[in-house]
Amino acid sequence: MPLLALASVAQSYGEVEVLHAVSFSLYRGAIACLLGASGCGKTTVLRCIAGFEPLSAGEIRLDGQVVSRRGYRLPPEQRRVGMVFQDYALFPHRSVRANVGFGLTPLAREQRAARVTELLEVVGLADAGDKYPHELSGGQQQRVALARALAPRPQLLLLDEPFSNLDVELRERLSAEVRSILKQQNATALMVTHDQHEAFNFADEIGIMHAGRIQQWDTAYNLYHRPATRLVADFVGQGVLIPGTVMDATHIRCELGILQSPAPLGMASGAEVEVLVRPDDVLHDDASPFRAEVVHKAFRGAEFLYTLRLAGGSRVLSLVPSHHDHGIGESIGVRVQIDHLVAFPRAQSLPE
Repeated sequence: MPLLALASVAQSYGEVEVLHAVSFSLYRGAIACLLGASGCGKTTVLRCIAGFEPLSAGEIRLDGQVVSRRGYRLPPEQRRVGMVFQDYALFPHRSVRANVGFGLTPLAREQRAARVTELLEVVGLADAGDKYPHELSGGQQQRVALARALAPRPQLLLLDEPFSNLDVELRERLSAEVRSILKQQNATALMVTHDQHEAFNFADEIGIMHAGRIQQWDTAYNLYHRPATRLVADFVGQGVLIPGTVMDATHIRCELGILQSPAPLGMASGAEVEVLVRPDDVLHDDASPFRAEVVHKAFRGAEFLYTLRLAGGSRVLSLVPSHHDHGIGESIGVRVQIDHLVAFPRAQSLPE
């Protein structure tokens, strides 16, 4: 049985429906993420799970118990759900130790002190218990917020854009550290973010949200290599869609040649499609007779990201080791190696 289960959840503000039939499950010990652009509804999902918002349809179960449905909402304090906020929400007048122990008042003093000491060691702040939030760095404040949320041993931890206030380098390092802490504590967690690199580094499984709906719930690998919709293909990673024609069950003809799928495409012969081409699908090969013109390049240290124009006018991206430094307008040899052939009907448009 999943620890958390959402079934056809809908939520409205007045006449405006914000969430539409949101469904997913989360099992004990799993770390998941809702990923999407600002305004897509991902934080509203978190607030509904926490009990801060009522549902207009569907239901939410925690450990098999219904905690929210239309007309019923178990109070947040009875859900055993912890939350880490974007701004940390620490008490400025309380010490680190007092912040971490804030939710432990039902425990005896000795038990409370032992739990706080344990968690400060887990988050690497064993020597900071007597400091105050303003004396800590942003990363340290985030660790205190995490320790405070974990202290009462919640059955589920929710994290609302927890690293967005940090610089890029600290964000990447801290997200990896927090993931390690959660796994060490065997915690079940759900984070929301708009940063796909953060989601990929942090979560075991990810739900792509758009306009109040989950487009695909999957691993990062499948979201990148096997996107279920054109919207997911556009949103996750980098890539372009180029026109093609289905030849038979496993082959498509396009400007890059005849591409083969290891599995049936499920499209009729002659169908007009758009083929997803990722930067790692187009390899630089000086010996290849297939040529493309460099129209743009972005230096990324170990690699260049080249924008290449094919003979028929389509443009593709290619990641090339940076010692292959080609000029704008130069013609270079490329070959295609697409292990996951993904195509969508050409008439398919993005949902509103």
